[in-house]
Amino acid sequence: MPGRRFCSALAIVASCSATPLAAADQQLDAIAAELARLRGRVEELERRNAELERRAAPPPADSLDQRVKKLERVQQRVDEGLAREEISEREPELTSRLKAVEYQALSMLEQARTVEGLKGISAGVSFTTAGQWPSGIRTPEQSDLAGRFQDSQLNYRGDIYVGLPLDDIGDVSNRLFASFRLGQGFGLNDLYSYSKPNASAFRVTSVNPDDSVAILGQAWYQATVPLPFRGFKPHSKETLELNFGKMDPYVFFDQNAIANDETRQFLNTIFVHNPLLDAGGEMGVDANGFSPGLRLSYLNYKDKREPWRISLGVFGAGPGASYTNFFASTIAVVQAETQLQLGAGLPGNYRVYAWRNAAAPTFYGSEQKRNGLGLSLDQRLGDAFTAFARYGYSLGNGSVRFDRALTIGAEVGGSYWQRGGDSLGLAYGRLRSSEAFRAASATLDTNGNSVPDYGFAAGGGEQVFETYYRFRIHKQFEISPDLQLIARPAGNPDAPLARIVGLRVQINY
Repeated sequence: MPGRRFCSALAIVASCSATPLAAADQQLDAIAAELARLRGRVEELERRNAELERRAAPPPADSLDQRVKKLERVQQRVDEGLAREEISEREPELTSRLKAVEYQALSMLEQARTVEGLKGISAGVSFTTAGQWPSGIRTPEQSDLAGRFQDSQLNYRGDIYVGLPLDDIGDVSNRLFASFRLGQGFGLNDLYSYSKPNASAFRVTSVNPDDSVAILGQAWYQATVPLPFRGFKPHSKETLELNFGKMDPYVFFDQNAIANDETRQFLNTIFVHNPLLDAGGEMGVDANGFSPGLRLSYLNYKDKREPWRISLGVFGAGPGASYTNFFASTIAVVQAETQLQLGAGLPGNYRVYAWRNAAAPTFYGSEQKRNGLGLSLDQRLGDAFTAFARYGYSLGNGSVRFDRALTIGAEVGGSYWQRGGDSLGLAYGRLRSSEAFRAASATLDTNGNSVPDYGFAAGGGEQVFETYYRFRIHKQFEISPDLQLIARPAGNPDAPLARIVGLRVQINY
């Protein structure tokens, strides 16, 4: 029994001591693994540190000399490449890129100088053609007093203009303007009426009608002087303008916002300019519609909302319009104009003028001195609604076919019916036969010699109605149907109502 108990005690002791020994072995293995990992990291750090020290170490002296020499050779090639204007594929990339940038800069500079040289230049080309189909109109080509009916007519007109700025003289701005005109077709303007139904017609009458000849219509110079003279130009609110050369007098006198351009607005001459000056011949321009002349104008725009201007012009008239007798055959025109904002603040232009013509035409074919007064106004009455009026009054008892003229009308923009580029124009005019013409036409002999080209006794006067619709295809292309009614043409109380249907095409560039 004692021996068996001793053996049991030894087994218990052995089992109790085995458990701590196994745990100790596991801890020793973990410590050994961690030491191995740390040793590996230290070796990696030492390797990286050596690599960094190697990179930071200065290069050998012979390596630095080689690099400097290489850079010097590259610089030499760059300098040689930049010394040549052409670009070669053998040049360094830096040279090619520098040359490309230089050429681009030079090209841009050249373009900038070209734009600067073109600054202030204005130019344009327009083409107008119109066809008119009349009824009830008779021509002056007659075998008897009845005459013959006028045929349909087609015409075209081309205009080319250019405005060139000249170098300033101190604060004085200078400008040169020139325009050329050509065309064929006389329209319906050779007929029995005071008014002429086609102001857009143009033909050089001295050449064959089959020939289309271009003429230099205008060539004039303009100087604009800021006032006060030799003052500070940016602060100037007054200017003095001087023009001289061959010009269209209506560019400077009798202007109107909606009754001024026969290529886009009204076609009849009495609605384009003052009837006495144009249809009545008072302006006295040459056969092509131009005159040599001189204009002086003072503009005051201290109040920019309501500026005002006074102008004086002297132009050749009759023989003077063709330069043959300019100093003895002239028309002098003086005009005062202003822009006012009445009522709702909508702008309007108001012009009043007077003229004296030393060689005004008469219905006998002779010339006489004659004076007249005129008024031209246009006033906006809405965003797209503008009205106009003109009045002409011939002073004295001159031998004119009509001595009073009144025209009124309006233009309505298409924005009211969702066609913002379109316009509708309506106008009415009345031309009163003069007492001298009535008396002369009432005493015609059997051959009709008292009043040339007319074979009837003139009555009260002529009345004209015109309406057009300007349909815009785009900003450079417009088509305008046109209707004109002429009652009592040339004051003839027995003449039927003349009706003219027209179609006009206008192209601008």
